Amino acid sequence: MKKITLTSILLGLFISLLSTHAYAQDEEAGRNAKVEPQYTKEIDQLIKNKQIQKAFQSIEAQNKRNREELIMLTEIPAPPFMEDKRAARFASMLKEAGADSVWIDKAGNVIALRKGIKGKSRVGFDAHLDTVFPQETNVKVKIKGDTLFAPGIGDDTRGLVMVASVLRALEEAKIETQSDIFFIGSVGEEGLGDLRGVKHLFGNQSPQINSWISIDGGDIGRVNTMGLGSYRYRITFKGPGGHSWGAFGLANPQHALGSAIHYFSKAADKFTRTGARTSYNVGRIGGGTSVNSIAFESWMEVDMRSEFPGNLNQVDSILKASVQQALQEHNAMKRIGPALTVDVIKIGDRPSGELAENLPLIQRSMAAVASFGVSPKISRGSTNSNIPISKGIPAVTIGRGGKSGNAHALNEWWYDDEGYKAIQLALLTLIAEAGMVNP
Repeated sequence: MKKITLTSILLGLFISLLSTHAYAQDEEAGRNAKVEPQYTKEIDQLIKNKQIQKAFQSIEAQNKRNREELIMLTEIPAPPFMEDKRAARFASMLKEAGADSVWIDKAGNVIALRKGIKGKSRVGFDAHLDTVFPQETNVKVKIKGDTLFAPGIGDDTRGLVMVASVLRALEEAKIETQSDIFFIGSVGEEGLGDLRGVKHLFGNQSPQINSWISIDGGDIGRVNTMGLGSYRYRITFKGPGGHSWGAFGLANPQHALGSAIHYFSKAADKFTRTGARTSYNVGRIGGGTSVNSIAFESWMEVDMRSEFPGNLNQVDSILKASVQQALQEHNAMKRIGPALTVDVIKIGDRPSGELAENLPLIQRSMAAVASFGVSPKISRGSTNSNIPISKGIPAVTIGRGGKSGNAHALNEWWYDDEGYKAIQLALLTLIAEAGMVNP
């Protein structure tokens, strides 16, 4: 008989939950935006350039290699805070591709520098290394017909392959740029990683990055220029705990948690029914030891999001007020023993922000999309671009191409339906922004 362990039970539950709801992460459908004629002309001129055409041909010729590398990287587990093995392999790919120098920074980001002629500005070109899946998840790629199935095959392993493919194409076509380009595999984009990789890249100890292009999401028509802000908290009520009969009268952390959720959901519901779109969610709860024990602690994890920073701060205040209301109420109700305490710990902080549509990078991105016969759509999401957007630094997140589905689920899939076009689009956007020498 097969031995059943706690780990296998928890993993099975995790799999079941993921498979039930497999929606795209934090992504709007987008809205149409106008491309200014000067940028259409700029992109059209680049497309006609013989070196760009050679780079496009290189990308198509890499198709088999890119597929093999997608499978190889996908089968290296990379949960947030455990990306080191995938990072090492990705670093070697960028070295082989011809970067001038490659290193892994203090946060764990892989960075490859391709020097520009002037080197006065730097463009970051990024995909994230981590996936949402625990270390023990089976990430073996299954092939059914032309479709690849595996956790993380699209989000964002495909993006990493695109970054390496663009670098190889630039080297093969001998394209030189005005600006330096950083080819990046970043850590900590998912979940409790809390964008730690890109936060480090835009911190005081990293080289200045003047504009930013991320690969994340599916549709090549999407140009994400707006950051969806979020706060996440772990809130824990604590008390002495005891027997449900013998210690009856103690303040109960579970009861206080229930009240906090009730007060929060009522007040937050009223607040979020008007104004800028804002959401709230109690995603996880836990605590207690048995049905006949008063818990010594009870916890919940809460996620709140908004298009507008002021609304996010307001719903944050509602949460904290609700927690304090529950704490005071249940301490007043106790008959014996010490008072409850509560810990409110922020475990996630993704800033929001918006960039003007007339910024050159955004216009170049949309013009590049349009050159492939696709209508560009401006969208809002929660991606690595949140950080530069919040700082007013030009940034976009563009799609991985091909066809894909079930992101964040164990049956995630990716199909190479003209996937090379997304890589060509990414190269075109990157070169337009970095400035081609003698276009």
